[in-house]
Amino acid sequence: MEELAANYFNLTIIAGALPSVLRGFLVTVEVALAVIVIGVGLGLGLALLRLPGWKLVHGLITAWIELFRTLPQLVILIFLYFALPYAGIRLSPFAATALALGAVLSAFAAEIFTAAIMALPKGQWEAAQSLGFGPIRTLWYIILPQSVRLATPLVTNRIIAVTKGSALGVAVSLDDTLGAAQSYMSITANPSPLMLAAALYLVFFIPLVALSRLIERRMTLK
Repeated sequence: MEELAANYFNLTIIAGALPSVLRGFLVTVEVALAVIVIGVGLGLGLALLRLPGWKLVHGLITAWIELFRTLPQLVILIFLYFALPYAGIRLSPFAATALALGAVLSAFAAEIFTAAIMALPKGQWEAAQSLGFGPIRTLWYIILPQSVRLATPLVTNRIIAVTKGSALGVAVSLDDTLGAAQSYMSITANPSPLMLAAALYLVFFIPLVALSRLIERRMTLK
């Protein structure tokens, strides 16, 4: 036990790593928030663009969804960071990570929002039209509030699954929680900083999981 504690729970090393790992933790939170904004916003936009039934647009959106739902997140991240510079586009580690994970989340969110919109009875569109509502007003005041409510639990669960991939940013030198912990570990030759990083991930994601369950229960009761 003493050897385990010395190698994985060395308090002296953890205390030394704490400032840099905390700075990395803030980067992790920022990346996660950026991924949520990009993924949910773009996903909802793609779902709405599918509604008019334009074949070309529908086909392009379907291709986007299948591409980013199928490819591993790490492959997308590496392509954005290492391949795009050959096309004259250079992204920072932060931007590459946020865009890669945001694209993945948008693909899942688009499918979820589309399914939620399609699940609503068509009679609601007809009833709104009979009351003098145009398509935009019907969508904004009647369809979207209901479909967002239906989609929220699934979208929230997918947000948690995708944002955990922020740790992949270490592959492009993102100085996040894991990156900072690995840097300090390489200096001390002791994995204790990784235990600190793991604890911080728990601090961040356990409340998100609890929140998703609370939202799911509340949405189910309505």
